[in-house]
Amino acid sequence: MKSLIIYLLCLQSLTGIAQTFNTDKIKVKWNLKENNYGGSSSFMADFVIINEGKNSFPIQASELYFSYPRKVTEVLSKNATFNNLGGEFCSIQFAENLGLLAPKDSIKVTYLALGKSMNLTDAPSGLYWVNKKSNQSFPVANFIKNYLPNKEKSVLKLSPAKVYAKNKDISLIPAQQLQPILPTPVFYKPASGQFQLTTATVLKFDSSFTNEANEFNAELLQLLGKKLSVNNKVVQSVIHLKKVTGLATEAYQIIVNKDEIVISASFPAGIFYGLQSLKMMMPANSWAKKQKSIAIPCANVNDEPRFGYRSFMLDVARNFQTKQQIFKILDLLALYKINTFHFHFSDDEGWRLEIPGLPELTEIGAKRGHTLDDSDQIHPSYGSGAENNFPGTGFYSKADFIEILKYAKTRHIKVIPEVETPGHARAAIKAMDARYRRFMKLNKPEEAKRYLLTDTLDQSIYTSVQDFNDNVMNIALPSTYTFIEKVVDEIKQMYVDADAPLETIHLGGDEVPQGVWQKSPAIKQFMLNENIKHYDDLWYKYLAKANEILKAKNLYLSGWEEVAMRKTKLDGKPLYIANPDFSIQNFHAYVWNNVWGWGQEDLAYRLANAGYKVILAPVTNFYFDLAYEKDADEPGLYWGSYLDVDKPFYYNPFDHYKTAKEDPLGNPIDTLIFKNKERLTDYGISNIVGLQAQIWSEKIRGPQQLEYMLLPKLLGFAERTWAQTPNWITENNPEKADESYHKDWNAFVNILGQRELKRLDHYAGGFNYRIPTAGATIENGKVLANLQLPGFSIKYTINGTEPNMNSKTYTSPIPSKGIIKLKVFNTNGRSGRTVEVENP
Repeated sequence: MKSLIIYLLCLQSLTGIAQTFNTDKIKVKWNLKENNYGGSSSFMADFVIINEGKNSFPIQASELYFSYPRKVTEVLSKNATFNNLGGEFCSIQFAENLGLLAPKDSIKVTYLALGKSMNLTDAPSGLYWVNKKSNQSFPVANFIKNYLPNKEKSVLKLSPAKVYAKNKDISLIPAQQLQPILPTPVFYKPASGQFQLTTATVLKFDSSFTNEANEFNAELLQLLGKKLSVNNKVVQSVIHLKKVTGLATEAYQIIVNKDEIVISASFPAGIFYGLQSLKMMMPANSWAKKQKSIAIPCANVNDEPRFGYRSFMLDVARNFQTKQQIFKILDLLALYKINTFHFHFSDDEGWRLEIPGLPELTEIGAKRGHTLDDSDQIHPSYGSGAENNFPGTGFYSKADFIEILKYAKTRHIKVIPEVETPGHARAAIKAMDARYRRFMKLNKPEEAKRYLLTDTLDQSIYTSVQDFNDNVMNIALPSTYTFIEKVVDEIKQMYVDADAPLETIHLGGDEVPQGVWQKSPAIKQFMLNENIKHYDDLWYKYLAKANEILKAKNLYLSGWEEVAMRKTKLDGKPLYIANPDFSIQNFHAYVWNNVWGWGQEDLAYRLANAGYKVILAPVTNFYFDLAYEKDADEPGLYWGSYLDVDKPFYYNPFDHYKTAKEDPLGNPIDTLIFKNKERLTDYGISNIVGLQAQIWSEKIRGPQQLEYMLLPKLLGFAERTWAQTPNWITENNPEKADESYHKDWNAFVNILGQRELKRLDHYAGGFNYRIPTAGATIENGKVLANLQLPGFSIKYTINGTEPNMNSKTYTSPIPSKGIIKLKVFNTNGRSGRTVEVENP
């Protein structure tokens, strides 16, 4: 009886707390107070918790959880404790003496953190409360971010005058003078007249081009409301897909006459790309509604790509994207002739592909929510919060993946799957830990250990770049290789089921931290058995074993740059060199690290010169998750560069020193950093496989943000990877090269603004591409404005209101005094951010 009374009293106490634990009226404000605090390399910020309700809130019985990309070093207010729980997962525990937070009262938690906080992406995200008594979680209902303190506006806001200066050489080109195909073809010659595409047009094709013809006809159904009849005998209005000999795999020719269009190719890929070019020759608004007739200008076109490997990588592990969004991205890639989709579906924060026989990979590894032990799900990351919601949670079933592979194949896109090993593997590790526990409970220890990725006795201490201490597979365990082989076998079978090509699997291989494995009994025994003297040499043993797994299945190994590098020392200092062990093993190394000023600017060239097959994936020009510009209101990371559409456009693959313009902070680059850097040899050039752009999704939540970061950057990348070497790259006279570049750049942005982005307003359902901010400056007492994309318009107000489509259109300098607000609009009425200029 006594025990029952105590239980009931505890239950009553718990119920009383639960009744007062109402977070609906608890507002949380986050304020960036000051960068470079006290002249240090830290910043000061605070959380303010405000009780706007009528009842007291038990702050001492609560914890605040959130994602945060900065490391807190000190709580100045001494009223709370910060905890880093792995990756960006953090919590605040409040001092017990705080008691209850009375109505209308507030608490301020002030702290210091390392580095700087420069834009909205640096703010905390995914906030939720947890009741310490019940362990229930509650999302923060009202969160306000002040990431732009008044005293730092001049530092954290991009000056409209700087944008104006950047746009000063851009001018409007008459639409009829713009060649209509992007990427730029090898040869384009306009002719007089037009071909009228209607439902009466006949589609004629060689039988080897049946798939391409059917795909094109399906799209014409959307455009015209009816498919074309096929292979009928007619004398006019024909689109003929003609098979010829002698052209390269992806090469094509187009002849458009008034009565006939002939697209010639030797291979289906060439016909497919010819059809993409033909679609571009259609008016940009052709996809806006059903058309009765589509006018296509008469012309002759000869074309083929500069690089055979043109790739885009999408990370769906950090934040998920739906199958339908993947289809949409594949449609976009196909239109701009990008032929490879690098599918990054596994990482520390998520495993997104169903693997038959290993259900925990998606039951545990694909689900994120509040947890402190990862036993039934992975803890929140990147703002995913306490609930199991998209985009933190999600995966592709086997059927989904096969459907994606078929969809890609139809569009001549190869899909390269990436299985992150041995680092960046936390989601897989936690999933296999759960599998281990499941079979141990069933008293099946051998089965429990079959796919285990960790040494249960390992006491190694390490911290990864992303601040994890439990994200690396143990490469001494046979079960690790059993796991890799199982995953590879299941993925390969999906490709067989989809009848899709598979030549390689990307095994990651990046960012394995120092200290890993050094206190693992399994590693110790492995080193004795294999006569391995140094911990660094474990890496090469792992690569050799992984390579053998893939080679046995007729696949070659792809990985990030570390798979081609060896650790050594020079004058007692650590040094990375090209690893001679695997240079003839057909390893494909994806090289991202060329950040200007970090010392590895020549890494890709050194590896290619040493014999490795290299895919150029430079952070400075092809990391599309980086912010467009240096502005606190512009989303995106910025650790490696600021990255607008011009960066991929002007990249020079074979001599990227020559076209480097800005350092990571957006300042003019000091070219002395390239002194004594290795140049790419002719032999090295033969080892450059191609180019790859990528989007890492740490800060990308949902399709709208993905499309914003992707476009229009992808179009600059498409131009550089397909179009032939431009004159400004080969021209040795700096003045002539600069003149040639500005001419090409002006034509490119005119094509984007007047045509391609208008097409993308409707193509594949329409894309949320970024609309740039207006440039503005003051001269002779008047406000002058310009924009990056001719064909868009600038609207402005002089009365303090936000510009809209009904506001005045900028056509000439503005004489008005005071605050002038300007905003760029596309033809559909969607806009970019507002900028302000004060005319004194």
